[in-house]
Amino acid sequence: MKTWKSRPVPELPGTMPKLFLHETSANRLAALPDGDQASMYVCGITPYDATHMGHAATYVAFDLLNRAWLDAGRSVSYVQNVTDVDDPLLERAARDGVDWRELAAEQTALFHEDMEALNVVGPTHYIGAVEAIGWIVPRIEALVEAGMAYPVSGSGGEPDGDIYFSVEAASATSDRGGIDGAWWLGQVSGLSESEMLPVFAERGGDPARAGKKHPLDALLWRVARDGEPQWDGGSLGAGRPGWHIECTVIAQRFLPEPFTVQGGGSDLVFPHHEMGAGHAFALSHVPMAQHYAHTGMVGLDGEKMSKSKGNLVLVSKLRADGVEPAAIRLAILANHYRSDWSWTGALLANAQQQLADWRRAAENAPAGTATALVAEMRAALADDLDAPRALAAVDLWARQARSGGQDCSQRDAALVSDAVEALLGVEL
Repeated sequence: MKTWKSRPVPELPGTMPKLFLHETSANRLAALPDGDQASMYVCGITPYDATHMGHAATYVAFDLLNRAWLDAGRSVSYVQNVTDVDDPLLERAARDGVDWRELAAEQTALFHEDMEALNVVGPTHYIGAVEAIGWIVPRIEALVEAGMAYPVSGSGGEPDGDIYFSVEAASATSDRGGIDGAWWLGQVSGLSESEMLPVFAERGGDPARAGKKHPLDALLWRVARDGEPQWDGGSLGAGRPGWHIECTVIAQRFLPEPFTVQGGGSDLVFPHHEMGAGHAFALSHVPMAQHYAHTGMVGLDGEKMSKSKGNLVLVSKLRADGVEPAAIRLAILANHYRSDWSWTGALLANAQQQLADWRRAAENAPAGTATALVAEMRAALADDLDAPRALAAVDLWARQARSGGQDCSQRDAALVSDAVEALLGVEL
């Protein structure tokens, strides 16, 4: 699957200082490793609806990390998936009377348009679950052979043969005091099993499924059901993959083991990233990722944003209403990526005014001010991608520029414009 088109990222004089990022599993800031190479996997969309503000906030956040690495001179390997076969997609297609493949293609294309508009640098590899099935099947077979996965007998109208990942078997082989980087249940999320159970049920798990060895065992392969898409699963039988194994196999195919940062929304910490880490270690005895980082949740006017409530703020709808994508991006960046926040009309209006102020200031850039501003922006982003602090630095510079009475410099104006685009992804 092709990624979207990316605009060139301007090169700036100097370099980004050492990067620190909040580590979810340890709940503290961690220094990201130095070196010429960096790698990142950010979980992609299930394409049954257009890009909402929660999606946009996540991809803009990790775009900041990508840009920070690029500014530091790193070569970045970035992988993102698209879960182009899954229950929500099939349900939406059945409801609307359309082919699920057409719906997935349509919504993926719209997502690409939104990402291009928001100036998000495209991933190196953009991989659909369907195109990965031929890679996924042998990896599940390997888990079964190693005793890390098992089939479940049918009951309650379910057929025989669904394959589940055994969290107890995988944890048992990863002695915490033995193998370096070993995985155990709760390693990523820090949750106890009692805390995991309701979250697992809420987020696509099936703790009450009869025949499972442990309530938290996660689905790896769903055997064929009438009316559902299916693929050749070799010894597993016809069917389709579970959600977590999809990302694990794609990441292991295209990224180093372990790769640098696993990213996504905070709703993916458990079970998705927890189980993905378990699958990865069970397959290779190497940790999935060196670091896990997650974005906060986005609401609307103080309420949770959800499809069921019908209160999704869609990037495509804002664009269709004539809102400039740079202003949408600025509104997102006004909130720290780890915070929970709400989209409001006031937030957008402030971003639109801010964008206009910055553009006017760039026409009157005070001589000798750009270098210090770039350093402040870099320092803010190096400190856990603190975009609000970087925006505040540009605001202060813009007020100084608009006050007048100083010599203006086209060179400073060009450097500030390049820096705002290179580091924040906002075109002036």
